[in-house]
Amino acid sequence: MNRESIDGRLDSAAVAWLDQALAEAAEAAEKPDNVAVPRWQLRFAAAGRHCGQENADAVRTLLLRRAAADVGTLTRLYQQGAAAERRAVLLALPDLVPGPEALPLVEDALRTNDTRLVEAAVGPYAAGHLDPHAWRHAVLKCLFTGVPVAAVADAERRAHGDAELARMLADYASERTAAGRSVPADLHRVLIMTGEES
Repeated sequence: MNRESIDGRLDSAAVAWLDQALAEAAEAAEKPDNVAVPRWQLRFAAAGRHCGQENADAVRTLLLRRAAADVGTLTRLYQQGAAAERRAVLLALPDLVPGPEALPLVEDALRTNDTRLVEAAVGPYAAGHLDPHAWRHAVLKCLFTGVPVAAVADAERRAHGDAELARMLADYASERTAAGRSVPADLHRVLIMTGEES
């Protein structure tokens, strides 16, 4: 979401707060200082309180981009943040980290059972950088936790022709059936993407 779209959802006090936060982030990007916690990072944590929880993801990712946050900063914000802050870091990765350096954050999110983090973790950054083994397990994690497979970025391309993924999906479906449990509809959708089911 761009700045104009965000402003249209905020009241005047929140717009003024965001103006100041973005100015501080831009200043930090141009002239990094040596303070332990730059002011814009305090604002990053407070975004939901000042701009509304429904706008917090967009405000936080905008702040991260404006500050040109590096992997070290993203890692610190992720490790020290609440779930909502971690989600924003994950959503910002495609814009800020061109290489695989931030994969540990994605891998950490995929180890949780927090569906908000899992959904954010399987976005474009994961699609571009997770190796096939880890990506397959990310897809299965979505099935385990009920995260819609539609959230998995670039799923059709990555799943196409992946016989190992098809085998894993078939095994999971068999386990569910043997236990008398339903098989998620998304499992069949991904299996079709692999080309192993029509």
